[in-house]
Amino acid sequence: MIEKTARHLAGSESVLIVSHTNPDGDALSSSLALGLGLEKLNKKVTLVNESPIPAVYRFLPSVDRISQNLSIEAGFDTAVVVDCGDLERIGSAIQLVRDVQTLINIDHHVTNMAFGDIQFVEPEACATAELVYRVLKRLAVAIDTEIATSIYTGILTDTGSFRFSNTNQAAFAICTEMAQNGVDPYVVAQHVYGTYSLGRIKLLNLALDSIEISGNGKLSIMTVTQDMLKATNTQPEDVDGLIHYARRIEDVKVAAMIQEIRNGQDKSNNHHRFHVSLRSDGTIDVASIAAAYGGGGHSSAAGFGIAATLSEIKSEIAILAEKL
Repeated sequence: MIEKTARHLAGSESVLIVSHTNPDGDALSSSLALGLGLEKLNKKVTLVNESPIPAVYRFLPSVDRISQNLSIEAGFDTAVVVDCGDLERIGSAIQLVRDVQTLINIDHHVTNMAFGDIQFVEPEACATAELVYRVLKRLAVAIDTEIATSIYTGILTDTGSFRFSNTNQAAFAICTEMAQNGVDPYVVAQHVYGTYSLGRIKLLNLALDSIEISGNGKLSIMTVTQDMLKATNTQPEDVDGLIHYARRIEDVKVAAMIQEIRNGQDKSNNHHRFHVSLRSDGTIDVASIAAAYGGGGHSSAAGFGIAATLSEIKSEIAILAEKL
């Protein structure tokens, strides 16, 4: 599908690029790299994500081009959704995408729902940034330092600094080429991993205190509530990466992080909306677990949304421990 994707983009004039809400490094980097690359081909490009940009990714070149304004005028001939297994995950931006004649789906999640008119979906890819790199190469776009920084960051973050099971040969080959194109790996690592606000450190402390371990020691549960965000003066994007601490506990095979969604309370039944992130040590397919709740992701990293009480969710997740 890369040929069809590249051919359609080459013939497009006005392109809307959207990624999932609460974007991670791969979602933002893929959007930016594709957008900057298409502009080199004289395309009119608009980048949208309804969520704020996480602080750790604000160093990305042209990241301020990603708008949270969902009231922009339509008129796009092509919409591209990147790094998103389910169209619903782009949130309110779906109203913009639905009005576009052709929708392209570029993604590497094994649970991708195959939405869109053109699907360039390869679960074997290390990151969506790898697929965007291949599209830009097919379009003969000259990859400058700005584009290279985005591609490098997308692959670095989605492979967990080359530690996760999705790390492949392409990850190293592409990142080597990006370094040759001007990326400074040390500078990127310092931005992504080396600097945290005091509030985020305080949030980490509360999140660590919330960890509960199943009786067999194979499941850990971390909780982040809206009260914790308020107490530490942090935002939802500051939660990114905290789950890895729960995953690294000795003997834990699966970590679950339950994150309360802002303004997600249903007063009629005392339910709240939560997002549950799952991380595996590689021996458990958490994508299949997430899929059972209407979510998706990778075999080692997945998630889903749910409306319930916190105690109900914990009880439901605790049942998983018996199967580990």
